[in-house]
Amino acid sequence: MKKLLLAGMALLTATAAQAQDAEQLLQRDCSRCHGTEIYTRTDRRVGNINALEAQVRRCDANLGTRWFDEDIHAVVKHLNNNHYKFK
Repeated sequence: MKKLLLAGMALLTATAAQAQDAEQLLQRDCSRCHGTEIYTRTDRRVGNINALEAQVRRCDANLGTRWFDEDIHAVVKHLNNNHYKFK
């Protein structure tokens, strides 16, 4: 039981770290081109989670930030949880 509890705590810590890292990546790299209003505008181009990941990958390529897949997934998750709310 202790091992299960420790594993759960480690997972929660990793998830919290990923969210913090995603926020830092957004502030450092994404805010160079746009603010958060792009995520909430009514005429946004992104209509589902796959399109959101594709857009994040385009931005990564255009800016030359060379994020790892883990970074991209963390940013997509962060954006979806905080702005887009796709299922």
